Amino acid sequence: MIASGPRPVAPFSHAVEADGWVFVTGQMPTDPAAPDAPLPEGIEAQTRRVLDNLKIVLGGIGLGFEHVTMARIYLTEFERDYKTMNETYVGYFTPDKLPARTTIGVTGLAVGALVEIDLVARRP
Repeated sequence: MIASGPRPVAPFSHAVEADGWVFVTGQMPTDPAAPDAPLPEGIEAQTRRVLDNLKIVLGGIGLGFEHVTMARIYLTEFERDYKTMNETYVGYFTPDKLPARTTIGVTGLAVGALVEIDLVARRP
């Protein structure tokens, strides 16, 4: 668990490492400083909050987005939000070092979120 990380919405660790591979639990668009506050409005703001939360978790274990090898993204409104989510997401990664990725439309996410993202990273 990362002390400055978001409060988990279920029983899990922020990240688990095995043989240099780091599996980062899917993050929600909750504010670590105000976990009971309403979620940000809209997919852009929620995607930013999720990626900022992932940055906190990665930083807490000495890694950054440059170490990410795979991302999985879950959207409750796939057709509506896919383009805007992509426009926001891409700004967190070096253009020539984008991770592999899967994006899935789902019927619902915890805390009423529009987006959740989990990551796999590799420690150098």
